[in-house]
Amino acid sequence: MQNDGPRDYSDIIDLPHHQSRVHPRMSLLNRAAQFAPFAALTGYGDAIDEAARLTDRRVELSEAEQQELNAKLKRLGARLPAQAEITYFVPDARKNGGQYVTRSVTVRQILPSEARIALSGGGSIDLDCVIDVEPAH
Repeated sequence: MQNDGPRDYSDIIDLPHHQSRVHPRMSLLNRAAQFAPFAALTGYGDAIDEAARLTDRRVELSEAEQQELNAKLKRLGARLPAQAEITYFVPDARKNGGQYVTRSVTVRQILPSEARIALSGGGSIDLDCVIDVEPAH
């Protein structure tokens, strides 16, 4: 065969697609997986996501806000066990800051000597992290 110019493939263009008798046809999902991007930096995407994750800064209550919170805790303590919605700060385990969470809980005891609120069913909340307490409706 001599190479005199561009080949037009007319001799093979209309031939049927070859089907192997030995190997089963690959699924489209597996064929597509061959062309998936290669993650050379394993974990890099997770590190980017972690850096972009926002946290709240812990606020310090003013003297007046602290007195109001103490009054609410005292009223709550007079009728224990009691349902309440407590807003408190949960520090983030991986970076500075955290988030504020509001939970509806049953308060079993308020323990000022241990600086915590004991909840029915186990668990507790640090008094230092609480910024608001409202009786449940």
